[in-house]
Amino acid sequence: MVSKGIGVNLESFVVAAFLLVLSSWLTRHLSSPSSRLYFLDYPNERSLHSHPTPRTGGIAVLGSLFAGLLLTYAGHVSGWLHDGLWSHSDPLQMQQIRWILLLTLCIAAVSFADDRVGVPPGIRFGVHAVVAGSVVFVAGAKIDAITIPLIGTWVPGDTAALLTTLFIIWIVNLYNFMDGMDGFAGGMTVFGFGFLSCSAWIGGSETLAMLALFISAAACGFLVYNMPPAKIFMGDVGSISLGFLAGALSVVGICTGVFDVWIPILIFSPFIMDATATLFRRLFEGKKIWLPHREHYYQRLVLSGWGYKKTVWAEYVLMCVCGCGAILYAFLGDGARLILLCVWGMLYAGLMVVVRMVEREVSRKVSN
Repeated sequence: MVSKGIGVNLESFVVAAFLLVLSSWLTRHLSSPSSRLYFLDYPNERSLHSHPTPRTGGIAVLGSLFAGLLLTYAGHVSGWLHDGLWSHSDPLQMQQIRWILLLTLCIAAVSFADDRVGVPPGIRFGVHAVVAGSVVFVAGAKIDAITIPLIGTWVPGDTAALLTTLFIIWIVNLYNFMDGMDGFAGGMTVFGFGFLSCSAWIGGSETLAMLALFISAAACGFLVYNMPPAKIFMGDVGSISLGFLAGALSVVGICTGVFDVWIPILIFSPFIMDATATLFRRLFEGKKIWLPHREHYYQRLVLSGWGYKKTVWAEYVLMCVCGCGAILYAFLGDGARLILLCVWGMLYAGLMVVVRMVEREVSRKVSN
């Protein structure tokens, strides 16, 4: 159900512009060998890059984001910012968001340690599970119902908490899986949180809309230096933390009635569909899914000769199409919504076939 929306807050957009500039400046500093946080990412079995590249860009994104949050909070307390992130919010939603921001700092700290010295997979995954579980059991955010237009509503009941926790864990890890190409995860963050902000605005949540806008703006500053050929990567401190924010804020928006469950799924589907389809394909083929690989659809396109730039721009087009579809979904009736979801599914089925055709064409040329 679509709310009549909320007014435009000019001060918050000024803060977002400031975050873009701050993030760009911090990213430029972190990409310099003179930076104390100049840690290199060396090519491995799942990498597409061939040269060691700094991987602390996520610090610039998160640092800018939290600087913006502190700035708006100070403005709210002092009175110069009368509306925005900390004003006119649903008390339950505000409590949930505060918990999520605190948990973001926790998961970012562990991810930074993993970037710097390495953290055993068991401990890393355990932290992901604890943080995701905290969103559900401490912050009280969970998905209680999933509605398929014209078909019906599924109510998970007692399993809702477990399923929501698993959903957040999956989003956290797939964001990390998909952070393997110049400009890809950064672009998904800019487009994804940008469209999530629009959806929250339509749904009447200024707090959620502004937070998503700030994340998008901070990522945009980073993306300036992450476009092919990338001068810096976001690292786990960026991909894991942003994946957590994508999953957790989506759950908050769903459980507080800001938007339908399918809206964030549509928005982040370029990551969700690629990672999920790749996982099930590898399971079906009997492969060890925990081993590093280069079998995601975007990786296969790059390795088939499309290269970084062509592939990432094609993904950007897909992100915009899916984001616009999510916005459109909010205004449609049940019948049109079901049609849109079916078209969305057929779109991805077709894209998977196209990737396979590209690979076969390259293989044919090589054999000839």
